Order: sequence, then structure tokens, then C-alpha cells
Amino acid sequence: MTVARRTATKTSRTKKIADKPAQALFFSRDESWLRFNQRVLEEAQDSSNPVLERVKFLAITASNLDEFVEIRVAGILQRIEDAYKGAQPLDEGGLRPQERLEKLREWLAKFVDAQYRCWNEQLLPAMKKENIRVLSWDELSNEARERALEFYNAEVDPLLTPVTIDPSHPFPRVLNKALCLALLLRLKRGGKKAPTVLGVVTVPRSLPRLVALPGTQGFSDFILLHELIESQVERMYRGYEVLACSAFRVTRNSNLYMQEEESRSVLESVREELHNRRKGDAVRMEIASSAEEEMTERLRTNFELEPWQVFRTDGPVNLSRLMNLYAEVKRPALKYPPFAGKEFHLSDKTADIFEELRKRDVMLHHPFDSYKTVEDFIEAGAADPRVISMRQTLYRTSKDSPIFRALIEAAQSKDVTVVVELMARFDEDSNIRWARDLEDAGVGVSHGIFGFKTHCKLALLVRRDPDGVVRRYAHLGTGNYNPVTARFYTDISLLTSQPKITEAAQKVFNYLTAETVGESYAPLLVAPLTLADRFIALIERETAHAKAGQPAAIVAKMNALIDPRTVETLYAASQAGVEIDLIIRGMCTLRPGVKGLSERIRVRSIVGRFLEHSRIFWFANSGKPEVFCGSADWMQRNLFERCEVVFPVTQPDLMKRLRDEILAAYLADNTKARLLHPDGEYVRASSTGEPINAQELLMQLSAK
Repeated sequence: MTVARRTATKTSRTKKIADKPAQALFFSRDESWLRFNQRVLEEAQDSSNPVLERVKFLAITASNLDEFVEIRVAGILQRIEDAYKGAQPLDEGGLRPQERLEKLREWLAKFVDAQYRCWNEQLLPAMKKENIRVLSWDELSNEARERALEFYNAEVDPLLTPVTIDPSHPFPRVLNKALCLALLLRLKRGGKKAPTVLGVVTVPRSLPRLVALPGTQGFSDFILLHELIESQVERMYRGYEVLACSAFRVTRNSNLYMQEEESRSVLESVREELHNRRKGDAVRMEIASSAEEEMTERLRTNFELEPWQVFRTDGPVNLSRLMNLYAEVKRPALKYPPFAGKEFHLSDKTADIFEELRKRDVMLHHPFDSYKTVEDFIEAGAADPRVISMRQTLYRTSKDSPIFRALIEAAQSKDVTVVVELMARFDEDSNIRWARDLEDAGVGVSHGIFGFKTHCKLALLVRRDPDGVVRRYAHLGTGNYNPVTARFYTDISLLTSQPKITEAAQKVFNYLTAETVGESYAPLLVAPLTLADRFIALIERETAHAKAGQPAAIVAKMNALIDPRTVETLYAASQAGVEIDLIIRGMCTLRPGVKGLSERIRVRSIVGRFLEHSRIFWFANSGKPEVFCGSADWMQRNLFERCEVVFPVTQPDLMKRLRDEILAAYLADNTKARLLHPDGEYVRASSTGEPINAQELLMQLSAK
């Protein structure tokens, strides 16, 4: 669907809504995202969580905020700049870019303050009780200083390049999110009248940000790497008087802007844009709260930032690197108990997974069901001489992935095609390397359809079975082919040999590799071709059932709901009598519980041990339920700007598991669930009665 068509569609829809202003119908997606990050921060603040898990949650909020600033805030600043050339469009909350920015500025300032209060007032004392300390240089014992200096001399000093800013030494190019030290310096030989100059040292990214020290009386002690470097700056700047020193970090615009050019391959275009991203315009500067005002102003002026774009940090600059603390401290009692998903076993008298799939579909709910089953499926395809060809999409994977290795091995004896998405945000570098490695091994590599990210999760094996019949076997999922994230992301996998599904999956691969558009992809829902309209039709079918007095209900679980057309269709369904339960981890622009608009819509978000990533869509359909899973959220980018696949689950026992076990657990959660109120606030679900934690319940069920 073209931008013009989508705009026209949205205009016609808007006219159908009762004369309500946009802010009465929709929450701002950006404020909704910030509320999600606030829910993650609440897990860091929650003393019932193990202390190292709380540190991990805090680090996640910082990493999330980085992405928000370099993508969303950067985008708003660009729209403000573009607005001077023409009209300023309103966003989903009814605000112009400058107005939205004013609101976000307040949110960001409050959130950063809350992050550091959590660190200083809650986590540091809680860690100290467990004999874990993050110390400053002045707090170190003589023995600890000696060990720290040994590390500095051997590992750190050789990587440092001190720079002094003067007419012959311009300001160095500070890379995106690189931690640096700024110094205010004065030449000793010039005396007190000598002018001050600025010095900059980049903290090596290749080293851990927390340096382990010899413990004292059972303590696990650490010093931040930049504080260790700061203690030695006079050695780097001999001949200068160091007047002040402070850590700072600059976040830059990280949006990729691709232009289709016949002379370039997609791989070359992405590689060039990655280089540009590292040098994008500055959007934010973080600097220690103790930094001298003169130093801060010089840096702010150099990076061409407004005062509001400077964030003073009362603690470590870049809290995301606290994730190292979680990894370094080997204290299982201070983390969640280890958990391994349930292993899949073949039925009695079944020789292999292919024979199993000829009898029945297999559905897995990760991480409660082991992801190894998916790996085994791909590895079986690579090793089985009866498998003729293999096709797979790769959006994000991991280093040394068994799936990646299996695809390379398979290419030695059969036809293998892999669609590698080069523009998976922040994974572009690694995906470029993987694409080249696959090509070198003889794999046919495609990069999908230009302008549309390949986000669907598909694997298709073609096999000549022992009976001589050529059959297709498929894996369809909601999550990436990444064994690492599969241990802490919740996702659904379906393994099937159903001819209708596997034939449709082949049509999807033909679309991705040759842009051939099929007449129908049923029973699959495929974006950007059929998915948006099909979802609308499914919601409208429930609306028609409700108007006819028949059973009508929707339960949908996803990461985000921000597509205006879908929101408006859900409003209409609610008004017709459809009962709607939405389980949405992150952004939600729909206002639930508004009289006359969304009284029958309930929205809940669950933030817990595992990242809720599965997408499940259940429709009552007048007593003949239908349920779908897939890679797409109800967002414009998923519906119109990505290649996505949503697949039906039709086997009765699997449908029952999705509705009565998985979705039911999330709807019953009164421990980690937060309920969205009409004013935009999220309030913890009532804990009256027996406490239910959905993820813990599903872990218990997997152990049976």
C-alpha cells in the first residue's frame, strides 16, 4: 500500500469517528513507550526481585532509552527541522512536533532522575548488603589500587589516545554512545594566566566497564573503568595542570536513510549508511553531575546541543554497562533460579521429526519449551540426505548459532536459500558478515524486497520421503532464529507439514526472492500484501457476530498496538458488544475503558523475568474459534513496511493450549501485570486472592 493510499484511508476513517479530538482517541506512542520503560524500571525498584536481576533491569532501561533517543527523539528533531519547510502534521496524540518534544523533554528529565535515584538509593545499598561494592579510586585499599594499576598498565594504557583541543588539534570525532573523558587543562609553564584548553580521551569499548578488584572480607569489589582512567590522567597529560575531569557520552541520530540506486547493492548501501550512522548529528549528551560548568558548556557548544539535551548523571554515565556486573558476579542466589525449557520427545514408534510432522503439528512455547527442538529441525534438514532443499529467513541470530552452521553445512550437498535482513536495527554489521559467510559457503543469499524489512520467521524444507512423495516441512515462528534470546524471550513456534500452510510458505519465499505476487497466500496472512486487511476483517467479523447476538470476543497478545485503523476498528467492535482483552507489553495508543468508546476493552502489560515477545490472536467467531500467531504487531511498520507472516494454529489440542493455558495464564496474572487506565496510567493488577505470576505458572506447567 502506498503512502498516499494509507493517508487517504486514514482520512476517510477519521471522518467516521464521532467528533472527538485525536488526544481523546489515542495516546501518544512516544509517551506510551516511556511508560513501558517506566514499568521496566519498576522491576529494578522492586525489592522482591533478586538484587542482580534488579541491576539488570536498570541496565535494560538505559539501553532502551538509548534507542529511544537515537531513533524517536532524533526523528522528532528532524520533523521539527523539516517543518520549517512546510506544514507541521499532527501526531496520533494531536500534537505538532515541537509540542510533542516539549512533553518528551519533561518525561526524559524525570525518568533519568528516577534511574539514578534507583541506583544510588536502592541498588547500591542492596548490593552492599550482599557484599558487592562499586568503589571510587579514593575508596580503594592499597592492594586494590596495585591490582587496578596492573590492569591499567597492561590492558588499558596501550589503548588510550589523549587529545588536546587547540588550533592544530581539532575536536576529535566522538562516535555514537562512546564513553569519553573530558578534561579542563592549563599548561604549567604558562602559570595561572595561561588559557584553559579542553582534553578528550575515549574510553576503550573493547574493555569491560567494571574492573574486578581483589575482595576484602568477602566483598566483591569493582571500579568503573573510566574512574580508573581518570585516576591516571596526569600521566597522560604531563606538562599540563588538570583542573577538572569528567565522563561524558554523546548519543547521535541513528536512523538509516536508504536510497535505491541501480549502481549499488543493498549490502553496499547498508554498509555506507552504517558508517554515516556512527557520525550522525548529536541528539543528547550525558555528563557527570560533578562536571565543571565551563567544561560542560564547551562540550555542549561543540556538539551543537540545546541546554535541555544535556543530561547530568548522578552516577555512572551509561547505566546500560551495569549489565557487566550481572555477568561478573557469580552469585546464583542473587539471580533468578536457573531454568531450562521442556525437551520435546518424539511419539512412540516414530523414527524422526519428519514422520512426527506427517502425523501431527508440533507447537512450542519458548522458553518454557526448549528452543533446541527448532535447532534440531534445521540440523535434521541439513544432515538428512532425503532433504532436497532448504529455505530460511534470518532477521537476527547469534554468534556460533547451530542454525547458521547447519545452513552452511547443508549448502555442501543441497540447494539452500537464505533471506538475510540487512537492516535489522543495530544488527546490520553482523548481518552483513553473516551474508558474506553464507555466500562464501555456497548458500543462495537474498536480501528480500527493497524498502521492506524481512521480519517474518520462516524455514521450509523440501524432502523426498521414503514413500517417494516430495513433501514440504515448515517452521513458522514469532521470534528470531536466535538460540541466545530464545532463553529469555517468550515466543511461539509451529512445526508442520500441512500442505496448505507449507505451499503458502513457499509462495512467501518466492515473493521474497523474486517479488512474485501470488493470487492468494491463504491460510497465511502476509504483510504488506494481505495482513492488514485480513486482521481488520477478522475484527469486523466479531463485530457482526456481536450485533447478531452471537458469541463475540477477541484476545490478542502482542508487543505494540499503534495502528490507527486497527484501533478504530477495535473501538467499533467494543461499541457493538465485543469483549476484548489485549495483552500488550509495550506501546499502546488505544484508550481502554472510555464510556461510549471502549468500555469493553481491557489492556494489560506484563513485565517480568522473560521478555514477552509472542504474538497470539484469538477470535471467538461465534463459537468456532480461530487463533493465529506470527511475527507482526499491530503497528503501521509491521502491517505496511515489513514482510511479515501470521499463521493459523488449527490442531484442536494446540488451539486449546494457546487459549486455556497460555493466554489464560497472562489474563490471570495479578503479580506482574499492570492494567492500562483511560488516563494512560498503568496500575498493578489487584492481588486479592491467590497471587498468580503467569511466567512462573508456565514454568511450573512445563516441568510436569
